[in-house]
Amino acid sequence: QVQLVESGGGLVQPGGSLRLSCVASGRPLGFYTMGWFRQTPGKEREFVSAISPSGSDAKYTNSVNGRYTISRDNVKNTVYLQMNSLKPEDTAVYYCAVCAQPYVWRTKWDKEDFDFTGQGTQVIVSS
Repeated sequence: QVQLVESGGGLVQPGGSLRLSCVASGRPLGFYTMGWFRQTPGKEREFVSAISPSGSDAKYTNSVNGRYTISRDNVKNTVYLQMNSLKPEDTAVYYCAVCAQPYVWRTKWDKEDFDFTGQGTQVIVSS
């Protein structure tokens, strides 16, 4: 089973930036869509972004479109999430995820499409 380790979270002021990283071990990720999700207490885990196996396609939820950028380095088995112009409502625990099936790319994703094996990384946007 693939193991995912997220990092890069922290406390940032509104308007600031953070870059999250997700390193995978146990399986080469080059055949899998990767995703980022986030969750706040009492709420469902929500989709943030996904990137195709080659990195040529990406999808974002509307609330982060234009502010976040997902990327990947298949040699390093790592996925990134660059978050700019952060807002207090971006505060959440962010989770990296790997698509349960290889060679799949869709324009709409749900958490049921992914496996989550990491602990997440906390992002707090506050002045």
